[in-house]
Amino acid sequence: MSYENLSGRTAVVTGAASGIGEAVALQLAAQGARVALFARRADRLETVAGKIRAAGGEALVVAADVTDDASVEAARDLVHEAYGPVDLVVNNAGVMLPNPVDDGRLDEWQRMLDTNVTGVLRVIRAFSADLVAAAAEGRTADLVNVSSIGAHIAFPNYAVYGATKAAVTYLSQSLRTEFGPRDVRVTNIEPGLTETELKTHVGSTELSGQLDGMFEAIGGLTAAEVADVVAYATSRPRHVNLRQIMVLPTRQA
Repeated sequence: MSYENLSGRTAVVTGAASGIGEAVALQLAAQGARVALFARRADRLETVAGKIRAAGGEALVVAADVTDDASVEAARDLVHEAYGPVDLVVNNAGVMLPNPVDDGRLDEWQRMLDTNVTGVLRVIRAFSADLVAAAAEGRTADLVNVSSIGAHIAFPNYAVYGATKAAVTYLSQSLRTEFGPRDVRVTNIEPGLTETELKTHVGSTELSGQLDGMFEAIGGLTAAEVADVVAYATSRPRHVNLRQIMVLPTRQA
């Protein structure tokens, strides 16, 4: 794809230790952005940061848990101390724990809600002032939320995961009414089948086998292909908002 250079931009990417988050961080850094890497696994983040630095980019490792208010606030302070205010936020951290609803797995439901919904809100709370200020100064400001095709298409046993992603999609739509008039872009990305660590969260052998079968029949996107879409959207001229992007493997209906 054709990009405008992202040099001068300061980005935060959550869930940056692997999968789509890692790929987004690598792509944004390759386009010239300074990238703060958020995830719980600091050792994995160090590996990602090493890749970025080896390619000549700038990266900051920030061990952060999006399910914890104090952790997110401390992470914000670390970013401000090292890089100053940010103008590009990618909310990517997420967990996928499918099971039949009548299994009553309250622990799994709470974990998905805390990470996929409230975690997104915590990060928005931490950095929205930065984004609004950047836009007021005439700079490009982006909030990117990574949702899922599961926000629209029902899959058996994925009801709660899909509901959390539907919440993210609706949240993105609503936030445009608040941030858009102040020149902050909000982009909602909805990937279909993608090769990431989310597959390893599936505990049931039967459900894991169903997922593997879908990948065999349809073929999944790579994390880098989804990251390419994020980089493209955030590198448009600041008055152009690619507001909703559904990216699927060609064979996925």
